[in-house]
Amino acid sequence: MSMLEIVAVAVSFIGIWLTAKRRMLCWPVNLLACALYFKIFLDVRLYADMLLQSLFGVAILYGWLRWARGRDDAGEVVAMPLPPTRAAANLAAGAIGAIAIGWFMHRFTDAALPWMDAALSSFSLVAQYWTARRHAASWLLWIAVDIVYVGMFAFKDLRLTAGLYAAMILLAAIGYRRWAKATERS
Repeated sequence: MSMLEIVAVAVSFIGIWLTAKRRMLCWPVNLLACALYFKIFLDVRLYADMLLQSLFGVAILYGWLRWARGRDDAGEVVAMPLPPTRAAANLAAGAIGAIAIGWFMHRFTDAALPWMDAALSSFSLVAQYWTARRHAASWLLWIAVDIVYVGMFAFKDLRLTAGLYAAMILLAAIGYRRWAKATERS
């Protein structure tokens, strides 16, 4: 456990909490968390997750713009339903991405856990895209991904990060409940 990991955990927790509450401040806080975790994942050779942090940076900018345009008259961010056909297509893209990234990481890098890291990274991108699009279902995918992340980070001796992801499962459950209620009101 390093000081960098401690700071990254604190910033990430605040960012996810702000996201669950649908607060615009979540975007710059989450961007900082991405930068911190990019360095951490580089240090422990989780290259797909390192790349994921870069892609999250781009997705965060996209989400920030989408949320800025997706507010109601009171300024509240509006949650949107996820059509089943879009969900299926996005999950299929996540699976294809997992296979492609996993193959590349396995073949061309010394990645510690190339296939698991790739699958988690790919499906995290799908969840981040759904979050940016304001879909309550994003939280369900985050729960599934975070459960596996807890095990991977514990295995890589990133115990504080594993603890963060365990807490993020609870935050995701809260986020889902809040966003599902907001979707019903839309």
